[in-house]
Amino acid sequence: MIVVMKVNAPQAEIDRISQEFKEWGLTPEKIEGKHKTIIGLVGDTASLDPLQIQEISHWIEQVLRVEKPYKRASLDFRHGEPSEVVVTTPDGPVTFGRKHPLVAIAGPCSVENEAMIVETAKRVRAAGARFLRGGAYKPRTSPYSFQGHGESALNLLAAAREASGLGIITEVMDTADVEKIAEVADILQVGARNMQNFALLKKVGAQDKPVFLKRGMSATIDEWLMAAEYILAAGNSNVILCERGIRSFDRKYTRNTLDLSVLPVLQNLTHLPIAIDPSHGTGWSEYVPAMAKAAIAAGADALMIEVHPNPAKALSDGPQSLTPEEYEDLVAELSVIAKAIGRWSDAPAPAMV
Repeated sequence: MIVVMKVNAPQAEIDRISQEFKEWGLTPEKIEGKHKTIIGLVGDTASLDPLQIQEISHWIEQVLRVEKPYKRASLDFRHGEPSEVVVTTPDGPVTFGRKHPLVAIAGPCSVENEAMIVETAKRVRAAGARFLRGGAYKPRTSPYSFQGHGESALNLLAAAREASGLGIITEVMDTADVEKIAEVADILQVGARNMQNFALLKKVGAQDKPVFLKRGMSATIDEWLMAAEYILAAGNSNVILCERGIRSFDRKYTRNTLDLSVLPVLQNLTHLPIAIDPSHGTGWSEYVPAMAKAAIAAGADALMIEVHPNPAKALSDGPQSLTPEEYEDLVAELSVIAKAIGRWSDAPAPAMV
């Protein structure tokens, strides 16, 4: 249920109403819109009469029910207002959201060694990336595949952050690792295989770093949004959704089926920012540029693209990785599309450390 306040409603009245809702056993969440303040009510609201609520103050304009099972993630919860996720990086704040420039995230699947991760960080940053992706802990289908270097790789990510000025996004797989990963990462990634690891969702929701939530390989959109609801319900409002391809019946030509239709669908369902990962979505580097361009045209707020200085020797996901040179050429092409739809920043990159 949401309570829409009238324009210029006094803060004292908003506070008074919020306190009254708390006394009713509800959790009020204030959302500042462009012109109005909205109070989202979480709790047992089934028996509440919207007209009765409206009578408690003449500053209340409207009371609406949120019919979706994912209350906080629903676009209705913010009365149609998209949310923003602001992330602090060494180069300054970066904002994910529908009314902001496209955010570029790039880097290797796994952190292999310091020289590789630092070189890649500098190269993708020079091409326009704002975040470095790199796995310290890697969930793999086979127990014999490279699983990542673990905690030691976090130190290498910190070194790359220091050398490049990029923000860091890396995956967390275990609740026991959340705190130590959060000490290094600017964004915590929950991967496709852990999208419904509810203990992990609650844990990352209880800390304050933004969360990058990938869609499970066979997850419906509702299941994905309910996973986001776990994080939001635990107290963390900074969630970015990422489509990375779903498993379908034809895997002969692509690793997954990249579902770009989720972009307009999610824009009608949720206020959360939406990223696209065309690398995992296709599994082949030759298809990444086309899908990245299509994602921008369809309204993506961010792109996550795998880049490795020598894909042929990558310890994981080499076939879907671009070289730094290919990534630089791609960004130049992406900028043309992003500028055409008003989603590109021409601000010069700050000087490297």
